[in-house]
Amino acid sequence: MRERVLTRPYKCITMDPTALLETDSKSLRSVNGSRRNSGSSLVSSSSASSNLSHLEEDSWCIWGRMVNEWDDVHKKKEKQIKDLVRKGIPHHFRAIMWQLLCNAQNMPIKDQYSDLLKMTSPSEKLIRRDIARTYPEHDFFKEKDSLGQEVLFNVMKAYSLVDREVGYCQGSAFIVGLLLMQMPEEEAFCVFVKLMQEYRLRELFKPSMAELSLCLYQFESMIQEHLPELHIHFQAQSFHTSMYASSWFLTIFLTSFPLPVATRIFDIFVCEGLEIVFRVGLAILQMNQAELIQLDMEGMLQHFQKVIPHQIDSDKVIQAAYQVKYNAKKMKKLEKEYTTIKSKEMEEQVEIKVRFFNQISGQVTRAQEAEENYLVKRELATVKQQSEEATAQLEQARQTISRLQGQQPPHGTMLQLEKELVQARLKEAESQCALKEMQDKILDIEKRNTSLPDDTNVARLQEELIGVKIREAEALTGMKEMRQQVHDLEDHWQRHLARTAGRWKDTPKKNAMAELQDELMSVRLREAEAQAELRETRQRMLEFETQNQIHSNQLRRAEQEARCLNDRVQTLTSQNKDLLLQLQEIKRRQAEIECKSKEEVMAVRLREADNIAAMAELQQQISELEIQKEEGKVQGQLNHTDSSQYIRELQDQILELRTNFNSEGMVPLGP
Repeated sequence: MRERVLTRPYKCITMDPTALLETDSKSLRSVNGSRRNSGSSLVSSSSASSNLSHLEEDSWCIWGRMVNEWDDVHKKKEKQIKDLVRKGIPHHFRAIMWQLLCNAQNMPIKDQYSDLLKMTSPSEKLIRRDIARTYPEHDFFKEKDSLGQEVLFNVMKAYSLVDREVGYCQGSAFIVGLLLMQMPEEEAFCVFVKLMQEYRLRELFKPSMAELSLCLYQFESMIQEHLPELHIHFQAQSFHTSMYASSWFLTIFLTSFPLPVATRIFDIFVCEGLEIVFRVGLAILQMNQAELIQLDMEGMLQHFQKVIPHQIDSDKVIQAAYQVKYNAKKMKKLEKEYTTIKSKEMEEQVEIKVRFFNQISGQVTRAQEAEENYLVKRELATVKQQSEEATAQLEQARQTISRLQGQQPPHGTMLQLEKELVQARLKEAESQCALKEMQDKILDIEKRNTSLPDDTNVARLQEELIGVKIREAEALTGMKEMRQQVHDLEDHWQRHLARTAGRWKDTPKKNAMAELQDELMSVRLREAEAQAELRETRQRMLEFETQNQIHSNQLRRAEQEARCLNDRVQTLTSQNKDLLLQLQEIKRRQAEIECKSKEEVMAVRLREADNIAAMAELQQQISELEIQKEEGKVQGQLNHTDSSQYIRELQDQILELRTNFNSEGMVPLGP
């Protein structure tokens, strides 16, 4: 099969391709028709005429040869390919040429398409809502729940799952719709993914639409340079570039121009990129500058929406577009300027946010200060209340002391005081021992705490510390109150001793009893101080034990987390090994599938080239037979007795050739 294609004599290829390019006139590039299951065009014209001209035959041969020899042609003859594409791709070749131009024939993502359709996309409701608005007058999409709407939904849903950052954007449905008019949904999906990734469409459709703002800035700079009067008029009318040019960049003119014209522009877009949008946009403004300058804002909007689409001619627009001066270096410079401007705007916004944050922080600080003042006032009121209570207790103690001084102690009081003194000293010794034990425990706990990890996760331990903090505050408050009372009693006792120093010098017995009472009071005071210190020590020990428990819990949790992480690492390691094995198997299968698909594509291309060549030969034979028939009439060959038999033989030959057409799967050229 391959040798047959390469060795078949192409009479139509003997012409100079340059001459064919100069005379080729929009062959087979209409945009209304039927869709074939194997990827034929939905943007088609009326059926081909019964007698194709030699020019159209040559154009078909050139495009067929380009498709068959694409690997060599697209590297060596890039300029000739651009010239051909600018003159228009025949609609029968659009599907394969778009895939070749954007290198989307054998994309691995095509194998994932069926799996993507089984998944659920968060954008499904939005896609369903907008499907009816996409090409609402086109036969393939206008019926609700039709095949066209269903495949459009499938492609948009699949892409929203592949690129979750972009998801779904309304303007992209028109590009996918045009692709579906040319090819099956799997191939349309691959081409759309390629266009989004490598033709700046993905940046245009991102939620921020920063790339669209850049394109509009560049386009407005081109208007200012090439059409200064129109630019001044737009500014005077507050007619911003985004009001008419946003759809040009987002849909490549598919929503602004008639479908045949937009399809011609889309051919060039697939070949050359987004540059054609700038060229065509500026060409349209140049062609309509005189009318636009006479209109106000509303008039210009009406002119862009209703007048320009009906007056536009694809050949004139494309010819004018390539007369526009497009400087790629200047566009890069404009991109840097736009980036600088946006950076300054971002810095200003950040500064404004910082000032606003500082104002809010100042308000919060003042609120915190007011709250702290309120808390201080409450604490002051509490202290005053405690001071009043202490004063009352002091007065009560003074009254008790006065009452005791007025009483005469009995005879056995001295012995009782001596016993109480001995007991008080024993209690003091016990308190000193307990205090020393507590101090030793505290030192031991402190040493153990130094070896524990620091408590850095305050948020997780906050609940555990609430109860301890409350008890600590209560204990400290009670200890302060006790110390204050002891201090007040001691002061009061010293003043009492100073006042009554001269009274007890009467008799030795009275003096001995007074000394015992003094010593007893001193012992009681020291006992109270020892108890207060003991309570403080116990409180500190409780605090250290709590911290020890907290650190122990934290250490235990850290050990549990470490064990869980180790288990997780082992599980992930085993899963990673399994996935690597699966990946190797998938790569092997993918390589086999790619080889098979390349063989199938090559076979299809060979069959197409063979059919084209056979069609050209059969058509040439039909033409020669018809010429012989006409020559026979002129020379009078039909006047002898066998004329009717001769005519029947010619008709049989023509019928046989048409039968060969049908047997090889070709469409008959005419009756």
